[in-house]
Amino acid sequence: MGTGWFSIIALTPILSVLLFLVILKWPAKRAMPIAFIITVIVAYFVWQVPVNQIVASSMKGIVTALEVLFIVFGAVLMLNTLRESGAIHTIRQGFTNISPDRRIQAIIICWLFGSFIEGASGWGTPAAILAPLLVAVGFPAMASVMVALIIQSTPVSFGAVGTPILIGVGSGLAGSENVMETAATLGMTTDVYIRSIGAQVAIVHGIVGLFIPLIMVMMLTLFFGEKRSIRAGLKVWKFALFAGIAFTVPYVAVANLLGPEFPSLFGGLIGLAIVVPAAKKGWFMPKQTWDFVDSSKWDPEWMGMLSADKLVTPTISPLKAWFPYILIGFLLVITRMNALPFGDVLKQAALQFENVFGTPIEIVSTPLFLPGFTMVAVSVISYFIYRMNRRSYGTAVKNSTKMIISAAPALLFAVPMVQVFINSGVNASGYESMPLLLADTVSSLTGEHWPIVAPTIGALGAFVAGSNTISNMMFSLFQFGTAENVGINPATIVALQAVGGAAGNIICVHNVVAASAAAGIVGKEGVLIRKVMIPLIYYLVFAGGIGYVAIHGFGFNIGTLFIVAVLLVLIILIVKYGRNDKLPSYKEKKKSSNM
Repeated sequence: MGTGWFSIIALTPILSVLLFLVILKWPAKRAMPIAFIITVIVAYFVWQVPVNQIVASSMKGIVTALEVLFIVFGAVLMLNTLRESGAIHTIRQGFTNISPDRRIQAIIICWLFGSFIEGASGWGTPAAILAPLLVAVGFPAMASVMVALIIQSTPVSFGAVGTPILIGVGSGLAGSENVMETAATLGMTTDVYIRSIGAQVAIVHGIVGLFIPLIMVMMLTLFFGEKRSIRAGLKVWKFALFAGIAFTVPYVAVANLLGPEFPSLFGGLIGLAIVVPAAKKGWFMPKQTWDFVDSSKWDPEWMGMLSADKLVTPTISPLKAWFPYILIGFLLVITRMNALPFGDVLKQAALQFENVFGTPIEIVSTPLFLPGFTMVAVSVISYFIYRMNRRSYGTAVKNSTKMIISAAPALLFAVPMVQVFINSGVNASGYESMPLLLADTVSSLTGEHWPIVAPTIGALGAFVAGSNTISNMMFSLFQFGTAENVGINPATIVALQAVGGAAGNIICVHNVVAASAAAGIVGKEGVLIRKVMIPLIYYLVFAGGIGYVAIHGFGFNIGTLFIVAVLLVLIILIVKYGRNDKLPSYKEKKKSSNM
């Protein structure tokens, strides 16, 4: 059997996920066990992976899945604690005071606050926090998950204080003589070279991410508006681009001046400091306020186990209501800064198993270092801050536990499937692991057009691995070698890998499952993936075009065509539908109908 056939077979696990989840719309708890079985069959019978390697990979996946469930549990418990204490009413009123417009709320909560959380924590934490928060302030559950997933793109490369670049790209390129020689030729150490790659990553993200707030609100009004049209989303184009600039300019500046640790963190904070006061003053705001139709008219598919709290007069001050989230951000930052000892202290409580079942696989878990532990600890602190009674806090714990139990079956098969797929390189077939063979086959077909494809390889890695960091570990050296083979700048290609890996987080299965569970949605993961494929395609096409032009220059080429096509479509849409002279808001129509 030739390499071509093996490459086609290597696609089977990915295609099975797409078939069951996206095309057939099966719930993840039904689709992922079957996808896991298919992956094991391919690994054992075709790749000839030993049984102990498959079992060890599966065990590593189960541990990772439990860690994800712990993070989701912490996020949901924090939200339920705020709900039972009454603090959520203050938070909801605060966002309404900034603007009652749901488009503006989505931009501020997801794009800016979410980017700050991503910069502090990473690992899918923002979606797990944002989705239930949006539900609590009045968004449909499915809309909450969708917009929370869309922002799992631009800030992700610098999430968890730069982990995808420093650890992902850094360890992916570590030890390569070619990398060290290339860095030395440029007068750099390997560490400085990796940081320079991070600077390029920020520039590409900065250009592509500028339009993500606009695309996010267009998606919101298209799928969840009364008219099911992008037109209402385009009405807010001035504010969306303003918010995009307020985040991306400091984001790019910090990446190039300070390094990869703080772009998302500082970009989110600076963006909030700029955009929130501007929104209160009415700058760049649309003329009409947009809201969802009354919840009684919502499509049942939008609904989940969580629902918005009834509007009541807040009794807790804004600072006190927001204090738990402020504390979470602070604790996540200080425990992830290498210059401070707190993270190392938490990592000492580690569960570590080497050579699992006689394989090279190592399982390491640091439960106290996980964001879930931080959120659970802050939830307990909040119990005393808000002087809650045991019964109400018990309700918060009980409701959070129910959600996690409902999400567990999908994750406990999805993540092991990924680990079997990734660790298939230990085999008797003589072939590379399934993801590396796929990437190698694609590179042999594209040649000098590789910059167009490089982000998609990164996204594929994130989709199957559930992490930008792991995607970068898996593919950075491959991307570097491919660039050298076709005679193009390897640093730019590795940067495109990191950009694509970040965008792939939008659709990675365990992010979708985790965010859905946090919002109380079970069994609708495929529907969500189909929706968020739109911003993913935008991201990969635009980033690929930018990468191609960065290497080959502007001209009559495919990169220029991609860039012009994306910008032309956006400009035409803004010019055609962006004027605020039509479509009265739902509230206005309701008011006029009652007169």
